[in-house]
Amino acid sequence: MILEKSEMAHDGETIADVMLDIGRRARSAARDLATAPTEQKNEALLAAARNLYDHLPIIRDANQADLTLARESGMAPAYIDRLTLDKARVNAMGRSLEEIAQLEDPVGAIMASWTRPNGLKIDRVRTPLGVVGIIYESRPNVTSDAAGLCIKSGNAAILRCGSDSFATCHVILDCLRKGFTEAGLAPDVITLVPTKDRDAVGLMLGGLSGAIDVIVPRGGRSLVERVQSEARVPVFAHLDGVCHVYVDRGADLEEAVSIILNAKLRRTGICGAAETILIDKNAEADLATPIVEALLDAGCEVRGDNAVQAISAAVLPATETDWRTEYLDAIVSVKMVDGVDGAMAHIGRYGSGHTEAILTECYGTAELFLKKVDSAIVMHNASTQFADGGEFGMGAEIGIATGRMHARGPVGVEQLTSFKYVVRGAGQIRPK
Repeated sequence: MILEKSEMAHDGETIADVMLDIGRRARSAARDLATAPTEQKNEALLAAARNLYDHLPIIRDANQADLTLARESGMAPAYIDRLTLDKARVNAMGRSLEEIAQLEDPVGAIMASWTRPNGLKIDRVRTPLGVVGIIYESRPNVTSDAAGLCIKSGNAAILRCGSDSFATCHVILDCLRKGFTEAGLAPDVITLVPTKDRDAVGLMLGGLSGAIDVIVPRGGRSLVERVQSEARVPVFAHLDGVCHVYVDRGADLEEAVSIILNAKLRRTGICGAAETILIDKNAEADLATPIVEALLDAGCEVRGDNAVQAISAAVLPATETDWRTEYLDAIVSVKMVDGVDGAMAHIGRYGSGHTEAILTECYGTAELFLKKVDSAIVMHNASTQFADGGEFGMGAEIGIATGRMHARGPVGVEQLTSFKYVVRGAGQIRPK
């Protein structure tokens, strides 16, 4: 049920009342889900996928309504792309749920096991986190991905979508919940906040009186900054996706052009899109000119340093700000650097810790880059657009974490678990 603030006021309920009740019900549902059999969770995911396929027309109608409002409000093309659900994307959501069902169940898995000299047997066992709060903008597919990953990892979830995808997300959730309840799961395992009021976000960041165990923001810089600043519970997040591709002197030109065009232009609005291209200045004539010309010919705006500007009059001058910018558009900054060391120094200064790639046929140079660059994802001879949980074989993801604690990179089912120690004895007591 979708509630407006005026309706809650009329019923004597405040937003805080509604949110605290959601938190209590999610916590209760999480206790049961934590011990649900793998077969039941998989059945729920497959039933949810079937409901998405069966209700494609209804989902698309709701999405068209959201898109109309988004265009009228002047939303940027990158956000329109993220908001759009066509038949292929809805089917991809269903396939992701099916893939998640095929994954090994992390809950109860023994991560390590050992026996102490006194005979105590100790296991470190994976357990669900509990209740995951997910706050996201524009991306209605997150509703399905997050629900699927949380169900498989034994976590209840409280979802708060953006106002721009409100209608779409609620229709998607109705489909998912129907499948979950068909499999005997409580409907409160996944809840979508029923109001657009921003007060709901603040209440989630406060933890809903201990109901929420972790927050995952998925959206623009302003959202992530607010979450990181105000959250009173742990956060899995990345602030920006300033992803780099370094083209080494040992790169294959044809392969490098193909990878760069894909990394930058396949989908410009995703966080794995390349934003800065670094080219070894020792191979300027062989690599820089064809790469820059290929980008320009593909309709990409190029902003470069002096050496790159000399290649074409169409190249605009890059400023200091450009090296730190996540464009999320058909714009790229290009810089000549002094080999792999110059590339790593640039990434260390300007990178956001998301995804970096090196293009080279020199194994030693590639291994140096992969070892020394400290980002969540580092790649060799591959497009940065593979920085995605689905592409990593995780079925889906609820975000890319760039912190160094607990989860890093795509957040999938394993990253949504913690662990406990199970100790088995035979009457041992600790000596004085």
